[in-house]
Amino acid sequence: MDLSDTGGAVTIISGLVILTGVLGVLVPVLPGLLLTWSGVLLWSLLGGGSGGARLLVAVLATLIAGLGLVTKFVWPGKKLKDTGVPASAVAVGGVLGLIGFFVVPVIGLVLGFILGVWLMELRRLGSERAWPSTRSAIAAVGLSLLVELAAALLIAVLWLFGLAFA
Repeated sequence: MDLSDTGGAVTIISGLVILTGVLGVLVPVLPGLLLTWSGVLLWSLLGGGSGGARLLVAVLATLIAGLGLVTKFVWPGKKLKDTGVPASAVAVGGVLGLIGFFVVPVIGLVLGFILGVWLMELRRLGSERAWPSTRSAIAAVGLSLLVELAAALLIAVLWLFGLAFA
């Protein structure tokens, strides 16, 4: 592939954006699913190959990204509601997670979230029931991450098929 070829350069840049998006799902600072979708959109608008195939990939990637975003919030939210973890506990966990991110880079986000939820649940439920409730919140956040990762990976694979058949 010649880099002076615009289509080839767009394909490489799109691939890097998609890869950054997939990795961004695992690094909470980056908008992973949005980056993955943006890389596919860039390729479908400016890349080489069949316009119909690129359009089909863009439409399917948009549907997957939209479904992934909705599912990422609805499914774990329902699980949290079913277990009785209040949104305020998750919000405090999020705030402490952001503070923790700057105090202890990257891992502080996780530690701050867990500490915040546990402290809120400790105040609300007492010491015996605080940790099981905190585990439920951690499981819901993990489910959210897995849904987003699955959507990003599906979009990346769809793009690879688009490259092969466009």
